[in-house]
Amino acid sequence: MGFEDNIRKVTPYTPGEQPKKKVIKLNTNECPYPPSPGVFDTLNGLDWEKLRLYPDPVMSDLLDSIAEHYKVKPSEVFAGVGSDDVLSMCFLTFFAGDKPVFFPDITYSFYDVWAEVYRIPYETKKLNDDFRINAGDYYADNGGVVIANPNAPTGIGESLGLIEDIISHNEDSVVIVDEAYIDFGAESALPLIRKYDNLIVVRTMSKSRAMAGMRIGYCFGSERLIKYLNDVKYSVNSYTLNYPSIAAGTAAMKDEEYFNDVVNRIKATRERTEKEFSKLGFSYYPSDTNFLFAKPPEGHEASEIFERLKEKGIYVRYFKKDRISDRLRITIGTDEEMDCLFKALREILEDR
Repeated sequence: MGFEDNIRKVTPYTPGEQPKKKVIKLNTNECPYPPSPGVFDTLNGLDWEKLRLYPDPVMSDLLDSIAEHYKVKPSEVFAGVGSDDVLSMCFLTFFAGDKPVFFPDITYSFYDVWAEVYRIPYETKKLNDDFRINAGDYYADNGGVVIANPNAPTGIGESLGLIEDIISHNEDSVVIVDEAYIDFGAESALPLIRKYDNLIVVRTMSKSRAMAGMRIGYCFGSERLIKYLNDVKYSVNSYTLNYPSIAAGTAAMKDEEYFNDVVNRIKATRERTEKEFSKLGFSYYPSDTNFLFAKPPEGHEASEIFERLKEKGIYVRYFKKDRISDRLRITIGTDEEMDCLFKALREILEDR
């Protein structure tokens, strides 16, 4: 017996590539626009001598700004280092039983990683042929449910009626609705936290608020669930978000006009991209996110187009997985970036 017998071994999550060279980066669903000007003003005005001090563990300014924006109580909000940290804390806190946690077979690929790390039993439920959820799959006895809505990497948003159906059939377990992309489409389950004590709704500032580099995520739930989350957080790491992130996140949350402008610009470019993809022969499902999950025209392999685009300095996402290896996930960039993508795709498709 060696020391490695006592080491926890898992297959890690594989993030999208972060190239050092200058490329057109459409592979990790980042916002193509900068954060709110108020974020820069706030950062420029920080007292940097405070970096020698620990940040506010309660994150009062940030939680107050989130609560005010969404019209909830600060005690109904929990924040962490990106929604990944929030989701990880949720897995650790709410899925401590022996029954399996349910989530779709095609969804955010961090879910099974957290389940493996924390030794949580889980079962994946197969999406139908149109990559949609069958609510009945989630009626069985379980230790929790996780639904990404809109889903990734498919970009498909389910109706609030279907989401509530799943929540209502699982009142004896915690249901997590991961709404990382909700600002780009679909109807939020947030109003349901007052109706269902077992619901957690997760959000992020990485997408629509252009703050991926600051790592700010948050979730909503009943005061009781949020207390449980905080109990675990303070048992693991009392100081999660740092001083600049708390300040920047507070500023970003307050600039509603800029937020709406960015979301509308991305939606407009998404609509334009869908039309161009149709002309190029790509098929796709209507997206409720800031990306498209597209299948190349017949006779062209997604893996080949992925590599050819990379050669041209354009990075998109390819998943070598069952049922989705024939598709590419392509982030919506600026109009100029998408024009470069369209030009490159035309060249690749014509070069046969």
